[in-house]
Amino acid sequence: MSTRSRGRARTAIGEPAPVRVLLIALSVAFLAIFLVLPLVLMFSQALAGGVEAYLAAITDRDTLAAIRLTLVAAAIAVPLNALFGIAAAWAIAKFEFRGKNLLITLIDLPFSVSPVIAGLVFILLFGAHGWFGAWLAEHDVRIVFALPGIVLATIFVTFPFIARELIPLMQAQGSSEEQAALTLGAGGWKVFWHVTLPNVRWGLLYGILLCNARAMGEFGAVSVVSGHIRGLTNTMPLHVEVLYNDYQFAAAFAVASLLALLALVTLGLKSLLEWRHGDELAALRGR
Repeated sequence: MSTRSRGRARTAIGEPAPVRVLLIALSVAFLAIFLVLPLVLMFSQALAGGVEAYLAAITDRDTLAAIRLTLVAAAIAVPLNALFGIAAAWAIAKFEFRGKNLLITLIDLPFSVSPVIAGLVFILLFGAHGWFGAWLAEHDVRIVFALPGIVLATIFVTFPFIARELIPLMQAQGSSEEQAALTLGAGGWKVFWHVTLPNVRWGLLYGILLCNARAMGEFGAVSVVSGHIRGLTNTMPLHVEVLYNDYQFAAAFAVASLLALLALVTLGLKSLLEWRHGDELAALRGR
């Protein structure tokens, strides 16, 4: 194609300047109204009573308990999801087996199932009148209305994030490097640690960031299985609801601001990862 033809093609498919300005203005206005403005209002309400009231709200005993529970649940759920995501992605991308499409469909299930329904499923399984309820009561094991139920609910709603990030990445890479390493005498674990894992490390970290953000902010499924026991089974999102329902608006917004700060930190890390290693991720996916 000649230079003149390429110029005509760019002109034909390019948008006029007014259209570009309008689209950009609409995008900025939408973000300002539905994202920036709510965040500004939330932080302003959180600090409405002053810094001392804000610090008192986030250092309250029940708030600290909610923060600890949120961090513990995420600290358990995210590594388990990382293990599952690596194993599932490796199996799907590197091997052919019967039921592969079914496995991919099941991985996507939490995206289509309401978190509340997921919580109800765990109640039906492990609640007092559930399938395993009598056996659990006999052995003095508590799942629902305790940390294990919260962790299970968190794992369910977050397990697609890491797997879904790694599957296309591993599929794009293929298995030629692993086969070459095996040909040279490397064992299975050595191939994984020195070939497979280094190739997907940034995609894995990206998925972990997204998984952790969702784990800390999950409300629906955790709300069903937690029992809303203040100071014991309330995570940060549940504690915000309790404070708001008790008309402690400043305290509710203060705790909500902590969640927002966690989300902003996650977003910053995600953006930093994309900025520093975006080309590498794109190259790996485009192999």
